[in-house]
Amino acid sequence: MSGAATLKSCCAAVYQSDFARLLLGDSFHPGGLALTERIGELLALSPADHLLDVASGRGESAISLAGRFGCRVTGVDFGESNIAYATSRSEATNVAALVQFEIGDAEQLHFPDAVFDAVFCECAFCTFPDKRAAAREFVRVLRPGGRLGLSDLTRSGALPPELEGLLAWIACIGDARHTNEYVECLAEAGFDSITIEPHDDALARMLRDIQGRLLAAELMVKLEKINLSGVDFREAKTMAACAADAIRSGLLGYTVIAAKKPCG
Repeated sequence: MSGAATLKSCCAAVYQSDFARLLLGDSFHPGGLALTERIGELLALSPADHLLDVASGRGESAISLAGRFGCRVTGVDFGESNIAYATSRSEATNVAALVQFEIGDAEQLHFPDAVFDAVFCECAFCTFPDKRAAAREFVRVLRPGGRLGLSDLTRSGALPPELEGLLAWIACIGDARHTNEYVECLAEAGFDSITIEPHDDALARMLRDIQGRLLAAELMVKLEKINLSGVDFREAKTMAACAADAIRSGLLGYTVIAAKKPCG
């Protein structure tokens, strides 16, 4: 297995783990479903649209967007357990007919050209080893005039060593890029009409929640209420504290980016 494939598998395994669900709940991204719906508004989603949710995780955002805007949603994710859970979850909702989930790789989407009205990618783009390939795939599967809504962590400079390892990459920190780099990547792929909306406050709130849940999880493990073998709480708490410092200093942030595929 290549290094990139190994990284994707590792990320998928962590996001499917009990530890990730304990720390993050159902919303694996800053801002929760309120920010998800904000991106839906920027995309001007309607019942006439077919949306592709790339790295759809456990399906909460896809289900929420279908319910809020009435659009059809196809979610793709690298993790088989995520797809199984999302499918089961959607079947229990009143939007089951609008939502479907499939195994997929953002850098090699298995859909034909120009089949979606909009593409949505939430807090995942920075974990893709080949971001330019993913951006080109987003353009390829969009119809002319199609829209992209993307949210992700950003950084304005070099990260401290504590935020450079595998755990930091999985946490969407290790390979976060400057907003300008994301914009350049999308423009190079063929997008235009690119707009930026900062949401650093949502990232700060999420990290405070994670720090509280980390302490609670560590206590429950010590009391033998739960079993999280293999979790290095010291490393996780150190990384969280460093991330909090980086957010306060403006080194780390969170940004929503909207763009369009040209009509011509």
